[in-house]
Amino acid sequence: MGSLFRSEEMALCQLFLQSEAAYACVSELGELGLVQFRDLNPDVNAFQRKFVNEVRRCDEMERKLRYLEKEINKDGIPMLDTGESPEAPQPREMIDLEATFEKLENELREVNQNAEALKRNFLELTELKHILRKTQVFFDEQEGGVNQTTESMTRALITDEARTAGASMGPVQLGFMEKSNEREDYLPCFVAGVILRERLPAFERMLWRACRGNVFLRQAMIETPLEDPTNGDQVHKSVFIIFFQGDQLKTRVKKICEGFRATLYPCPEAPADRREMAMGVMTRIEDLNTVLGQTQDHRHRVLVAAAKNLKNWFVKVRKIKAIYHTLNLFNLDVTQKCLIAECWVPLLDFEIIQLALRRGTERSGSSVPPILNRMQTFENPPTYNRTNKFTKAFQALIDAYGVASYREMNPAPYTIITFPFLFAVMFGDLGHGAIMALFGLWMIRKEKGLAAQKTDNEIWNIFFGGRYIIFLMGVFSMYTGLIYNDIFSKSLNIFGSHWQMSYNKSTVMENKYLQLSPKEDYEGSPYPFGMDPIWQVAGSNKIIFHNAYKMKISIIFGVTHMIFGVVMSWHNHTYFRNRISMIYEFIPQLAFLLLLFFYMVLLMFIKWIKFAATNEKPYSEACAPSILITFIDMVLFNTPKPAPEGCELYMFWGQHFVQVLFVVLAVGCIPIMLLAKPMLIMQARKLANVQPIAGASSDAEVGGVSNGGPNGGGGPHEEEEEMSEIFIHQSIHTIEYVLGSVSHTASYLRLWALSLAHAQLAEVLWTMVLSIGLKQEGWFGGVILTCVFAFWAILTVGILVLMEGLSAFLHTLRLHWVEFQSKFYKGQGYAFQPFSFDAIIENGSAATEAE
Repeated sequence: MGSLFRSEEMALCQLFLQSEAAYACVSELGELGLVQFRDLNPDVNAFQRKFVNEVRRCDEMERKLRYLEKEINKDGIPMLDTGESPEAPQPREMIDLEATFEKLENELREVNQNAEALKRNFLELTELKHILRKTQVFFDEQEGGVNQTTESMTRALITDEARTAGASMGPVQLGFMEKSNEREDYLPCFVAGVILRERLPAFERMLWRACRGNVFLRQAMIETPLEDPTNGDQVHKSVFIIFFQGDQLKTRVKKICEGFRATLYPCPEAPADRREMAMGVMTRIEDLNTVLGQTQDHRHRVLVAAAKNLKNWFVKVRKIKAIYHTLNLFNLDVTQKCLIAECWVPLLDFEIIQLALRRGTERSGSSVPPILNRMQTFENPPTYNRTNKFTKAFQALIDAYGVASYREMNPAPYTIITFPFLFAVMFGDLGHGAIMALFGLWMIRKEKGLAAQKTDNEIWNIFFGGRYIIFLMGVFSMYTGLIYNDIFSKSLNIFGSHWQMSYNKSTVMENKYLQLSPKEDYEGSPYPFGMDPIWQVAGSNKIIFHNAYKMKISIIFGVTHMIFGVVMSWHNHTYFRNRISMIYEFIPQLAFLLLLFFYMVLLMFIKWIKFAATNEKPYSEACAPSILITFIDMVLFNTPKPAPEGCELYMFWGQHFVQVLFVVLAVGCIPIMLLAKPMLIMQARKLANVQPIAGASSDAEVGGVSNGGPNGGGGPHEEEEEMSEIFIHQSIHTIEYVLGSVSHTASYLRLWALSLAHAQLAEVLWTMVLSIGLKQEGWFGGVILTCVFAFWAILTVGILVLMEGLSAFLHTLRLHWVEFQSKFYKGQGYAFQPFSFDAIIENGSAATEAE
């Protein structure tokens, strides 16, 4: 049987490689991706392994590449991605790669440092330019008398002696006065600088409090934001000028400026000196702009050249690192000339792996061929299910519950059909299914381009990964929507209704509700496909009819699904040659399910076939018994109530005897499931003087073939399990199955419940939203209809497709995990994780994008 239905057969092999050829051989195996290596040095520290220095060198190269990538992304330069995967470089090429990365990193760091220094100079000159402009405005205002408060505020900075000494000077001037030997300490002076705008209010308060109001501050905002040379952020600053008197205040003012990280600049007092300095500043700014442009051009050229090869460099470095990390798992022989490895390989690919090893040996120029020997082991091999882009999503649903045990039946192939079908039973609507199918089809048609984008949006990745599931769920929902004859809560009258109304026109116009009789108004032949469209316009009995129909098909599908799960367990028992489990577990379980619940399904079909509204008694509609009441009476051995006059008590001859017999046989299956297997194990232990197989209660036959099955690696030799534990485990399994058969059958009623809820929500949206716009007339009605339709479409997609679709998906997942897979699927294995460059590079790229 193919690996689609069962995991691949695996073999544990021992690999002998010559030291010179080990790198090339492991490289070939990494490209192949079919070998899972085991760690033969579990007790050796990671820093004490043979190739730890090579791994460290690869880490250093990755760090340099990440630095280059960050700088390239900062400049928005697109990186060339051809989609090709270059081969792993030879060990001697590591030196060339290290030299290339070292040169690029040093050159880029030097360019960045020079650019940062130039930007810092440019910032200082720009700030000085704004200071010279703003202070010129301050002095012009004072000299021209524009600001009358300047004189009075400046006088506060001058003592009485200064006023007396300067009385002949006229009005006090802002700025530096001519120094006098007698009154030098009392002459006012000023400092100018720039400060971050958000720090200005606190700066002003600190100046006022620390200098006790003996300073005068003028400030003006710089309109254009300035670039911070350290991080490139845009910052807003303001120019300030502080007038004060004396060296003591000067020292205090400078300390406050230093504390608030304000930058002070020299500002001449004389207007001519200020103009001369401003001209020099503008000249230097122009020169700096030229140099900065050249520096940025050089940096851009370096990054563009690096961007062309960055993806390939990442792939090469990660492959080298993966090879050396894998070589650290190997053992060295005594001569230090041979590396020994142990690995799991699929038997079908044994020859392909040997060819890859041969290619690696030829590449390395070694004359000693590698040796791949198959080993005998009692370990459970890993589970390897081959998948493609279509089956991968369905296999992921199964593995999320638990990885299958080795060579256990794989539910994924059957889930491809049952999962979208059970989803569609709950989600059945032709319109909503079409929306979902079109969305899935769009992702399938654009999958190459969408996969190349490699976004880190988890929700989108989930949708894209399950694109084939979404498409199939939409297609199956369209099919069930046709069966239900339901499209956005309305019906399609393709073939014409088979109910013909016999009322005249006046009766129809005068009565709001009319009743159609199956005897008189029904043609007798059913609607060709699905439900008759007349049920969509039915009144109070519409929900009653749909409930009865969907409730019954939910039970039918559920019982069929569970029986199929039990039959799957027969395949497991047969493959593992577990005769005890096949006879004393599978047969009683199947009999229990058939005698009770499949019989209930048969009663439904008998009722549909024998009873009809057009039949005469005893098979008329009035004589049809309730299946639920019949089943309850059957299980409790109750005597059924007398049938109405002219009707029969039972649906077929001998029904009472058959029901009693089925219940007795079903109850008799319980002690067989509970006691037969443990007692046979106990008897075998007494009679046979052999070591019992461990886990016999977990599908291993005493004295039979090992749990591994044919061509498998047998089950592990564990300690003998106590009989008390075997009885307890068997009791738990029996109780779980018996009670689960009842609860699981009832659990399938969620198919009916969610289908009803979905149909009612669709009808509510149509009645309470879209019908409002459809009732409007004229041009105004067109505007209202457009707005209402947009609102209805948003609610339909958001609530009925997304939210209801997610709800139906989760319920379908539960039905498969619990109700179906619990019958045969243990899921106690571990996944096959081969050494594969593709997986390593994909995971490395995802981690880099996340950073």
